[in-house]
Amino acid sequence: MKTLYILRHAKSSWEFDDLSDHDRPLNKRGRHDAPLMGQELAARGVAPQLIISSPSVRALSTATLVSKELDYDPDDIVVDTRVYGAGREDLLEVVQQTPAEVDTLLLVGHNEALSEFAGMLSPEPVASLPTAGVVALQFNCESWFEISRENATQLFYDFPKNHK
Repeated sequence: MKTLYILRHAKSSWEFDDLSDHDRPLNKRGRHDAPLMGQELAARGVAPQLIISSPSVRALSTATLVSKELDYDPDDIVVDTRVYGAGREDLLEVVQQTPAEVDTLLLVGHNEALSEFAGMLSPEPVASLPTAGVVALQFNCESWFEISRENATQLFYDFPKNHK
């Protein structure tokens, strides 16, 4: 079995006009929602063996805040430049290249690609992921190369507004 958690970065700030898209930080709500979702994941018993994040400031900050709630060392987060600006097929390639010994993966990135990726793999409809939203999918297979909608079960779809 392989389990994939697809997490959209938390709410980012548009306050700084001089920053590139890549360098936008989390805003106050994002700094609240990322740990909140980490706590919700921890309450569900989520324990990723690997976290892969986009290199953008908002995605990596989200991954770091969530990882702390999951007792996952933030220094062990793998930053993959392919996740920033990726399409759904690019994200599939990233996941398929996950080491075979990893059974539980948390992927942190950006919309619309994450929503499209989740929709491509989930046997149930996936609405557009809100900021800090997460879709959990379990696959009845032994290899990341074998993941597909046909062997998937959607475990849950959650987001911060469910917890306010």
